[in-house]
Amino acid sequence: MEKFVEQALLYDFYGELLTTRQQQVYESVVLEDYSLSEVAEDLGISRQGVHDMIKRCNKTLEEYEDKLHLVEKFLNIRRQVQEIRKLAGEYQAEDIAAISNEILEEL
Repeated sequence: MEKFVEQALLYDFYGELLTTRQQQVYESVVLEDYSLSEVAEDLGISRQGVHDMIKRCNKTLEEYEDKLHLVEKFLNIRRQVQEIRKLAGEYQAEDIAAISNEILEEL
């Protein structure tokens, strides 16, 4: 999986477990693509401090995933529903296709 997509998924699932400051820095650097220097200047900390915080956040988010496997389960369910939708389309089972579409939208 692409690194950015992986980071975004981990943050979607576990980001609320980070401190407010960590969320702010992580969102700025990883999700909004601000440079370390820009974030450091805005927050009045060093560039190295921002870098270290991003590394700690990534490690923390990965540890949550290692313990809870929520992203793994989400991706597995999404894959299975896509397969159901494909099979339903082949058999023209419109009700099954509609239900699988609803599930995918909720995920």
